[in-house]
Amino acid sequence: MLTGGDSWGSCSGRVLRSLRGALPARPTASKTRVRSLGALGAAAALGVAEAVFAQGSSVGSAVSSGQSGTWPSRPVRVVVPFPPGGPADILARTVTTRLAEALGQQVLTENRGGGNGNIGTDLVVHAAADGQTFLLLPSAVIANQTLYARLPFNVQRDLAPVAPIAAFPLMLVTHPSLPVTSVADLIALARARPGTLNYGSAGSGGGAHLAAESFRSAAGIQLVHIPYKGTGPAVLDLLGGQVSLMFASIPSVIQHVRAGKLRALAVTSVHRSSVAPALPTIAESGIAGYDLVSWFGLVAPTGTPADITRRLNAEVARIVRSAEFRDQLQGEGGEALQMTVEGFGDFIRTESVRWARVVREAGARLD
Repeated sequence: MLTGGDSWGSCSGRVLRSLRGALPARPTASKTRVRSLGALGAAAALGVAEAVFAQGSSVGSAVSSGQSGTWPSRPVRVVVPFPPGGPADILARTVTTRLAEALGQQVLTENRGGGNGNIGTDLVVHAAADGQTFLLLPSAVIANQTLYARLPFNVQRDLAPVAPIAAFPLMLVTHPSLPVTSVADLIALARARPGTLNYGSAGSGGGAHLAAESFRSAAGIQLVHIPYKGTGPAVLDLLGGQVSLMFASIPSVIQHVRAGKLRALAVTSVHRSSVAPALPTIAESGIAGYDLVSWFGLVAPTGTPADITRRLNAEVARIVRSAEFRDQLQGEGGEALQMTVEGFGDFIRTESVRWARVVREAGARLD
């Protein structure tokens, strides 16, 4: 488990490896029947979230620590800074469904996509610090602080840590027509044909884009970036051979890999994925130290009462400790994360430094 002084850049592999066996299963006496991430996301999406907030979700004035003893006395919202239907949205709805059971109050998911996560983040930054609004913080927003010359917020200053949830590696995949079967083959081909290989991504500045640019920089090769509006269109063009390769979320491509429609070369984490244990990591494949995973956690507006953030941290910890939740994440190629409020704050600080270095080394910039 990551503690206050740990650095993700130096120990992410150790932490994620240990998490598989370190998190105890939820007591078997629990009567909660956990469905798949996709099923829970769909069920929550069909709920009454939009109706409730449309009729009156205005945030009240900030509560004092003494007032927060009755929290939550009304529906809580978790803002997802991406459109509905993607991995972040499904993860959020899975967690909020179980949080609602634990808190005895509605916990509603509100999608505010745009600006590579910046729009939804800014909304939460300016929300009242009363324990009614939280953000599903993606690592992409941490990277945004270096990618963009100006942002209207600072994550460490304007958002309070609550709890981490999960981390997800990416998978490096190619179209089968590309004459490569390993990372070494890909690097050799790129060097033999400089500037002719292209890669798709879900959009400029996202995790897939930064993973590819970091790989390009470390390997000393030339790759042409083709950004798409979402993972789906990028994968479709990869399947059609319009792009040569892609760093993609495992759930978005694993079925195509198994069907032989795409070829997987490696994963981006420092340890192998439980979904494809025979597949090497990029670090194993010759790019020493390569380690890029996308992660998600809950944060709140700065000033949110500490007893509320600690209560929510404890509830999220119970969710991610459950064997069912961990098994579902591993089925999607993910890993459950658990830290204290303070540990998560330290994690965000070290991640801010690490992602700033990744962005600078990749030469990526969005203005």
